Amino acid sequence: MAKHQFQTEANQILHLMIHSLYSNKEIFIRELVSNASDALDKLNMLVLTDEKYKDITFNPRIDIVANKEAKTLTIKDSGIGMNEEDLMNNLGTIAKSGTKAFLENLTGDQKEDSNLIGQFGVGFYACFMVADRVEVTTKKAGEEQAFLWTSTGDGSFEIENATMEGHGTQIVMHLKDDEDEFLEVHRIETIIKKYSNHIPFPIFMDKEKHIPAVMDDEGKEEVEPSRTEIENVQINRANALWTMSKKDITEDEYKDFYSSIAHSSEEPLAWMHNKAEGAVEYTTLFYIPSKAPMDLYRVDYQTGIKLYINRVFITDDEKELMPTYLRFLRGVIDSKDLPLNVSREILQSNAVMNKIQKSSVKKVLSELGKMAKKDPEKYDTFYTEFGNVLKEGLYNDFDNREKILELLKFNTLNSDTPVMIEEYIKRYEDKVNSEAREGALGQKKEIYYLTGKTSLAMLKSSPALERFKAKGIDVLVLNEEVDTIIFPMVTEYKDYKLVPVADAKFEESEEEKKEEEEVAKTYEGLAKTFKDVLGEAVKSVETTSELVDSPVAIKIDKEDPAYQMAQMMKQMGQGGDMPEPAPIFMINPKNELIKKLNDSSDTNLVEDAAHVLLDQAKLFDGQELEDTADFISRLNRIITKAI
Repeated sequence: MAKHQFQTEANQILHLMIHSLYSNKEIFIRELVSNASDALDKLNMLVLTDEKYKDITFNPRIDIVANKEAKTLTIKDSGIGMNEEDLMNNLGTIAKSGTKAFLENLTGDQKEDSNLIGQFGVGFYACFMVADRVEVTTKKAGEEQAFLWTSTGDGSFEIENATMEGHGTQIVMHLKDDEDEFLEVHRIETIIKKYSNHIPFPIFMDKEKHIPAVMDDEGKEEVEPSRTEIENVQINRANALWTMSKKDITEDEYKDFYSSIAHSSEEPLAWMHNKAEGAVEYTTLFYIPSKAPMDLYRVDYQTGIKLYINRVFITDDEKELMPTYLRFLRGVIDSKDLPLNVSREILQSNAVMNKIQKSSVKKVLSELGKMAKKDPEKYDTFYTEFGNVLKEGLYNDFDNREKILELLKFNTLNSDTPVMIEEYIKRYEDKVNSEAREGALGQKKEIYYLTGKTSLAMLKSSPALERFKAKGIDVLVLNEEVDTIIFPMVTEYKDYKLVPVADAKFEESEEEKKEEEEVAKTYEGLAKTFKDVLGEAVKSVETTSELVDSPVAIKIDKEDPAYQMAQMMKQMGQGGDMPEPAPIFMINPKNELIKKLNDSSDTNLVEDAAHVLLDQAKLFDGQELEDTADFISRLNRIITKAI
């Protein structure tokens, strides 16, 4: 007998399970039956595709035994089973990214942490919510040696050799004193019908069957008394839900199946069930969770889609089944036209799989579009949870870029609530039509946007938007970090160009151009002084007509080779440490402060003002100040002179 310590993360899960205040403890049966179903799925695939397993008899079943005298509940399957290495990996450690994300969300508050259990399935360890001792006897298909794994959840477990008829896994739970409800046949059957009715394998359990008394021919006297017999019966339907006709599936059955495959006690937000017939036959059942999975933003996220081939489970660990920006989906893809021995490499290049994926993506995006129009409140819930993930599709799904744009919600300069791009376009065109300005800006068919990693209020106050406010032009205001990465790659929507506000060109008359040139000459001295004072911190100092109220602003020269190199390195996933190119420092000659500085003979004041104004422009641009103490010191000197 060998004693082992649980991995630290596994120990954290165990501690939470043992001391759980979670009220819905019945999910431990859902988790264990789901594991048993997975074990049967894996063996089924191996028997059909692997020569080493061709002689193994596949007789799939799951058995549940409640022993009231011993106070034990047993769940047994005839699946793939485990050897000693599997026991160490599966029951002693935690490798799933989702479990690690679950642990990262723990707060230390026992009640709050217990509630997290409902949002995330914790698998095998859930049995410690109801058991104070667990024994797992298992034998891997095709191997001779069986093993017994035991633990009381005290931080350690033991593994020893054992004997076992046939392959599979048997879990015996010694229930805690107050968990007798899980020994009642009716209670167990209710749980199975709720969570596991549609796993594709039969679940059996002993049930009492009442045999009525046998009466004589006249029906007056008992020939044989009534009696009770024990009968081993199947307690689930064992039909893969996705293979059924939609009209034969109730809403509750869809929800219960989601609970089983997503390991969640939350109801799904929506689902879409589709059967395709023709050159390629396949069925998909996709669910949209009501809450984001905990590992959604982890690189090692766990995919939620299971691939079946003609009801034979193939994989639940293939991230290529659906694009990464739809990684929040949970569900099933079942195809009749893929080979059973399909490999990961074949999946990535298979024409049938490519067609299934393309059609499935279009279906999901179409259903989301319908939700946005028919049930805006539900769509708001979806967008709050998954909007930023959906945006990732703009970067890597060019074929569906237009459709994805139509699903996004945008804050705008002139709107207090987010709008969708079609609504933004309608407002824009209504404004142009009502003004009927021939040759005016509106006919350029341009959508202007501003990105920045700062608060929405701060971004809406950006000096870069002043000329748009003055002209009454609405602008998309994008303040999520993902926006700054993705939107520079999006250049058009239908016949509209998407243009950053810094690149917007407004038509000017010859008189306006001449006037600006004259003004620039007036401020050449101040511009040169600012450049001398600021040195390499700015590329140049220029007067501008783009500002209305603000004294200064900064912008990047996109023709600068340093900027172009930095962008190229970013697109290659490199250059994270490359310094940003120095900006152009723009001054507003119409601003009273700039006018006074131009007339000032106080060189110290002008020098302090140059630094403070540049820092001010950086703050509006969402940047952090490199030297806050210097900023405060200069600002205080300016205030002192002013009072």
